[in-house]
Amino acid sequence: MPQNENLSLTWIAELGSDWKMIHETWLHTLGNLTLTGYNSEYSSRSFKEKRDMVGGFKESPLKLNKGIGQLDQWNEEAIKERAGRLADIALEVWTAPNIKNDLLEVYKFKDVKSGYTIEDHPYIHTGSMHELFEAFRKEVLALDPCVTEEFLKLYVAYKAETNFVDVVPQTKRLRLSLNMSFSDITDPKGLCKDVSNIGRWGNGDVEIGLASLDELPYVMGLVRQSFERQMGNGGY
Repeated sequence: MPQNENLSLTWIAELGSDWKMIHETWLHTLGNLTLTGYNSEYSSRSFKEKRDMVGGFKESPLKLNKGIGQLDQWNEEAIKERAGRLADIALEVWTAPNIKNDLLEVYKFKDVKSGYTIEDHPYIHTGSMHELFEAFRKEVLALDPCVTEEFLKLYVAYKAETNFVDVVPQTKRLRLSLNMSFSDITDPKGLCKDVSNIGRWGNGDVEIGLASLDELPYVMGLVRQSFERQMGNGGY
């Protein structure tokens, strides 16, 4: 399937009545991705054109494209079938190592907790910021399964590889510290504060306050920047 969201009538007919859902769901998945030296020539052409043209899938020498040239239609079923086939091959190529449990235990990560809990932070446990904090932590923990939460004496830390946002509970707001340089933050509203030369609890040079649920979507956009830079998607 082409990336262009404005699919031609030919592609709409190819995918069927649920074409929009199929396009959005399967476009960037394993079954629909491949290698070719003719990407610009393929463009948004129909599947049969891509299959039969000079340099098309019928002529592809790549094992990755095996079977595509023999298909009459490229739709959800074809994408899912190819994805399953490639996944099976991947499991054979990159097999999991067979390591004994006693050896795994030696290298297993030992999570040392601080001993503090949310009950040590009255503003967010039962205070005025409780509802806002619960909404915020839900959004942060949903960023990725690797994100963890740790309650410390004076703030709450959210970590991936290390802290990417720290929360200092206050009576009327949550003061957030983003673990990134102030020059790297994209903040169209100009709400962030440069605290690189100011002593603060928390990690990083960027500070932003969160005082209401209405502010949460924008603030999460800033938090996501810190998270993605740490995970390697922000230009490092």
